[in-house]
Formats: sequence, C-alpha cells, structure tokens
Amino acid sequence: MSESAMGDMDIKPVVLEGEHVRLEPLRAEHLARFIEIGTGTEIFQWYTHPVRTADDMRTFVDTALREQGAGVTVPFATVARADGLVVGSTRFANIDRANRRLEIGWTWIAPPWQRSAINTEAKYLMMKHAFDVWGTNRVEFKTDSFNQQSRVALRRIGATEEGTLRNHMVTASGRLRHSVMFSVVREEWPAVRHGLEAKLGGLRSPMIPGGAPVSA
Repeated sequence: MSESAMGDMDIKPVVLEGEHVRLEPLRAEHLARFIEIGTGTEIFQWYTHPVRTADDMRTFVDTALREQGAGVTVPFATVARADGLVVGSTRFANIDRANRRLEIGWTWIAPPWQRSAINTEAKYLMMKHAFDVWGTNRVEFKTDSFNQQSRVALRRIGATEEGTLRNHMVTASGRLRHSVMFSVVREEWPAVRHGLEAKLGGLRSPMIPGGAPVSA
C-alpha cells in the first residue's frame, strides 16, 4: 500500500461480507427494522445520547447518512447471514485522510444476536478493509469508562488500551463522560488479524438454543 493511498481513498458505501455477517450500506429503509429491534432495550445505555424511541432512532439514522454525505462516515446495517435479518449497525467514522486514521464505532447489535460471531467478524472485516484496502495507519475505538463489557471486548479483539480522556464528553443526562481510547496500528495488524481469524474459527454462528436460526 503506497503512502498516498489513504489520501486517495474512495469514501463511498461498500459491502463487506464474511461467513457470518454482511455489512451493507446504511439506507433510510433500514429505519423501520432498527426501531423494531433497537428501541426499548438497554443497547444504547452507554451512548452519550441514548436511543430510546422511534424518533431517537430516526435521528441516529439521519445523522449517519448526513455525515456519510459529508465524507466523514461510512455507516452500515449489520446483517446476520444465517437468516438474512438486519441485527444492528456499525460505522467507520472520524475519517482523517491527512493522517490516514479513522474510528470504528457507533456499534450496536440486538440482544438475540449478541455473544455470537457477528461482532467479532464485523470488526475483522472493517479493520481488514481499513488496513488492506485504504492503507490506514491507525484504527481507533473509544468507549465510556463505565462500559466494562465494551472494554473487555475491545481487548479481546486485539486492540490496545491507550488511556482515558477525562471529562471528554457531556452526556444527555449532564454526566461528564470519561472516554477510554483503544487502537490498532498498522504494524500490529498482521498479528491482530491472525488472532481474529483464529477466534472466528471457533465461534458459533448466531443461532438460538436448539440449533434453529435466530429470528425476530
């Protein structure tokens, strides 16, 4: 990958597909499904502005699509290949061409599809695209310091915890959030990729107990 690759990268919707998950470009048509599976849950507990209602979800989708139009995000709908159902969302964000870095975040998965291969493979596909296609130097992740589940998950995929940005964000409740920063850098990617491929070899597809595909 040339040193100029990130500066020349073509920021546009893209489909990323693996064995367990397909990340397809977010569209306004996904809103109804997002409302069905995402509202009335604790999925967004640690978001600075939690998504609780249909209107909140509409704002979530509209913001993602507007930022995509500005070239700073590439948002996805997350689809479980086992049943073809949309089960959540994620995105590339804070895309910095000059410094060849970006963030992966705004990730959520509906409860029936959590603790499966979906999130791990989605992170794998996104980092593979970022490093191997776009030639990024750095992929960032951040999470609320109180979100222990996310912090454990990020360490598990091979990201390095770098430190805490204190009083980093003001949440909807007025609480000052400390954000914990993680990253994977270009030099680490081969080892991280190998580790993720090994994990994915041992992870289950998203199925309900008894072996039937999850449905909603």
